[in-house]
Amino acid sequence: MTAFFEIAAVLLGLAQGVLVMLGKRSNWIFYTLQMAALAAFSILSRLYGDTVSSLFYFCLGIVGFALWHKDKARPIRACSIRERCVYIAVIAVGTLLAFLALRQTGDPLPLLDAFTTVSSLAATYYMLTKRLDAWVLWLINDIAYVAEYWLLPDTALYLLLLNLVWTGMAVASLLAWKRKMAKGEPI
Repeated sequence: MTAFFEIAAVLLGLAQGVLVMLGKRSNWIFYTLQMAALAAFSILSRLYGDTVSSLFYFCLGIVGFALWHKDKARPIRACSIRERCVYIAVIAVGTLLAFLALRQTGDPLPLLDAFTTVSSLAATYYMLTKRLDAWVLWLINDIAYVAEYWLLPDTALYLLLLNLVWTGMAVASLLAWKRKMAKGEPI
């Protein structure tokens, strides 16, 4: 059963990754469906931090679909140095707090699960608000997920491969959004 949800999450994630790289609003539909599949996979794998975050992202997918409405296109912008310091601090403190909670649950990888949970929240927020920094955060996050899925007692090979692909897509999205930002094009 775990393999079914893993494969579903991978296929939906690939579609979502291409659509978000292209700046398409429909990416949020695939994002929402992928989060439902990831929540099921995570609960079956005892990755409780990822389960909670996937359910939260499911809700954010609905919000993202509404915010990315064509008529309300906003330009992409980079975070200020102050904003970057804030999100780095939030990720550090949030990871520590989540780690302390997750190590009490039997989570097989509490530190990685904590980091990927908290950094994914930050990356999703910045993707929702069309900040270029989202892609730097996703790049770091995807690398951490590769490690997490590799180190799981039952390696999640398909999700590991998806995150390898997403690592490349994060770079491509960063470059695509950077070009659009330079031209002042909204998405």
